[in-house]
Amino acid sequence: MTAGPVTARALSGKEAAAMLNGQTSALVSRLSPAGTVPRLVIVSATDDASSAWYVRSIIRAAGRLDIECDVRDLGPGADAAAISGALSALSADPAVHGIILQTPLPPGLSAAELALAIDPAKDVDGASPVSLGRLSAGLKAFAPATAQAVLRLLDFHTIELSGRRAVIVGRSTVVGKPLAQLLLARNATVTICHSRTRDLPTVTAQAEVLVAAAGRPALIGAGYVGAGAVVIDVGTNPTSDGGLVGDVDASAVAPIAGALSPVPGGVGPVTTAQLLLNAASAAAAA
Repeated sequence: MTAGPVTARALSGKEAAAMLNGQTSALVSRLSPAGTVPRLVIVSATDDASSAWYVRSIIRAAGRLDIECDVRDLGPGADAAAISGALSALSADPAVHGIILQTPLPPGLSAAELALAIDPAKDVDGASPVSLGRLSAGLKAFAPATAQAVLRLLDFHTIELSGRRAVIVGRSTVVGKPLAQLLLARNATVTICHSRTRDLPTVTAQAEVLVAAAGRPALIGAGYVGAGAVVIDVGTNPTSDGGLVGDVDASAVAPIAGALSPVPGGVGPVTTAQLLLNAASAAAAA
C-alpha cells in the first residue's frame, strides 16, 4: 500500500491564546483586591471597516477578561495635533494603563511620529520608536503584540529556536524588525527579506523557521520552503467573499513543511491574547 502525502503539523493558535488568557485572568484577579482594574484605551482616527472589526474583537476579548477597554474615536479627519494631544493626555492619566494607536491613520500622518506621544510604560502594542529602541538594546519594553505572538506560538508548540536559521519575509516595525530582535534574543540566526531581496525562494528555502509577514496573498509557495521547515503565516489578507488568506499558499506548502500555522486561527488569536496580557502587566507595574 502506498502511503498518502505527508501534511505539515498544524500550529493552531487557539490553545496558545487560551494559555495566555489564563495568565491574564490570574493577573487581573491578583490586582482586584487593591481595587485596580486594568484599563486599555484605543485611539482611532479611521473609518476603515477592517480596523473597526479588529477593535470590536479586542473590546469583546477584554470584556471576557474583566479588562476595561474604551475607544477614543477622533474620526478620519483628525490631524496630527489632535491625535498627539489625545495620546499625551491618556499617557498622563493614572487611570489608563495601556494605550493603542489604531491604524490606518489619516493620509500623510506617521504612526511612528505620533506614537512618540505614548508613555513607553503604557505602550502595550510596542508602537513607539522608544519601545522599539529599547527592544533592540535588550532593555525592558513591550514588543508589538503580533511579533510577540509569533514567539508565543512557537514556544507553545515547543519549536526550538536556539541555533536555528530563521528567515522573516517582511521588514515592518510591527512584525519583521521587532521579531528579528526577539529571535536574536533566543539565539536564532536571523535573516530579514524584503521587496528588494534577490532570489527570494533560494533564501527562504534555507530557513528552518520561516515567518511570512509581507502582506501579499500566497507569496510563499512550494519553491520557497525547505523540507521539514516550520512556517509561520502572519498574513491577514481579505478576500472578495469576506474571508482571510495568509501570505503562504497553504495547500502547496503543507506537503513540504514540517509545521504550518493556519490563517485564520494561527497568529491572530494569540496576538489579541498577548495584547491583553500586556495591558494587565502594565496595570500591575503601574
